[in-house]
Amino acid sequence: MTDTSANYTTDARAFSASNGWRYGLLGLPLAFVALPLYVILPNHYAREFGMPLATLGLVLLFARLFDAFIDPLLGKLSDKLFARSAKAVLVFGAIAGVFLAAGFVLLFFPPLAVQQQQPMLIAWAAAMLLITYTAYSALSIAHQSWGAMLGGTEVQRSRLVAWREALGLIGVILASILPVAFGLIASTAIFIIAIIVAWLAWSQSIKPVSSFPSLANTSTHSIFKPFKNVQFKRLFVVFVLNGIASAVPATLILFFVQDRLQAPKQMEAIFLGAYFACAALAVPLWLKGIKRIGLTKSWLLGMVLSIVIFVWAMQLSRGDTTAFIVICALSGIALSADLTIPSALLAGVIADAGDRGRAEGAYFGWWNFATKLNLALAAGLTLPLLELLGYTPGTQQPEALAALTIVYCLVPIVIKIVAALVLYVLMIRPSSTQISPL
Repeated sequence: MTDTSANYTTDARAFSASNGWRYGLLGLPLAFVALPLYVILPNHYAREFGMPLATLGLVLLFARLFDAFIDPLLGKLSDKLFARSAKAVLVFGAIAGVFLAAGFVLLFFPPLAVQQQQPMLIAWAAAMLLITYTAYSALSIAHQSWGAMLGGTEVQRSRLVAWREALGLIGVILASILPVAFGLIASTAIFIIAIIVAWLAWSQSIKPVSSFPSLANTSTHSIFKPFKNVQFKRLFVVFVLNGIASAVPATLILFFVQDRLQAPKQMEAIFLGAYFACAALAVPLWLKGIKRIGLTKSWLLGMVLSIVIFVWAMQLSRGDTTAFIVICALSGIALSADLTIPSALLAGVIADAGDRGRAEGAYFGWWNFATKLNLALAAGLTLPLLELLGYTPGTQQPEALAALTIVYCLVPIVIKIVAALVLYVLMIRPSSTQISPL
């Protein structure tokens, strides 16, 4: 991939540490809320409210598919707002933040009358998921587009994304520890405070729109514009495959910990904390790797590391908590590559196509569509599959636990291998002139 984006750098200050944390701080509350939504929620509704896995899987599939399919439209809306002004984007972000906080509270704390009626609980969960997911997506797309508009070189883009993702990982660490230490109510209050502070910091960061006087004429592009870009299509295929491989264990990790490992409840925070802490600490390591071997080869290295780790995880059984802490730490290092590199590659694709400052929302709309589709498929297919194979939360039947291990470990290994091969074939081995369009 040719890196021509250096020609489009708007302001060197945009890549300074002071602007990096102001822009990136919103990643903290967004990641803080994402962990409960995508990891804790399935286990919470299954165990606390007794919702059957098949029903829960269908509810999550419906909500996440809806969320995925509206993301391109939210991307289009984001581009229109950027065409008006940075202030319009910030106001939109504030409104989305209010709905995100309200939806999250109502999702995890349904009224007692709703909890006691299974049909009402199902409808309530679906409705609150739609509100929460939509607000989360709207805010995320606007924030990601803002960062991509700042342009920069390959390393500068990676550094800006690293600020957002590293602060996001701190948010995830807090989300994994605070509910155990202080309870879900206190954690929710902290999240609300964090999103207010982060929005204020974002509003003080470098604004990219003023460098693009032609923006007013860019809101007429089709939401399918990114798929006219061959580089985007190649990257999108790899991103989807890799994302599915990551979404499956993210959905099932608490089931694996509680039933396969039979770990004490307090160990869950240690596992998640090790995972996300190592991901945050590994960001400088991956940035050094990017300088030496580039974005795509660094990403491939992260995929290979994930495959090796899940092969090891397949060998675990009851009581292997120490080994799983190490696995979580190594998985966190691999996760750091998945968080830092793909978005930096996408920013480069946008710049190479001449679409920076014109269609970031459309690109990130489809980008988030892929992320949500992966999560939807992970929950909608694996949870009913586990129930079909005889697994239910709390079981100790050897056959059921074997099925859990296969779905948690082997399925991601196979998909991750395919993703790594596609990355190598489409983006590493050939030059762009040797690759026929997808």
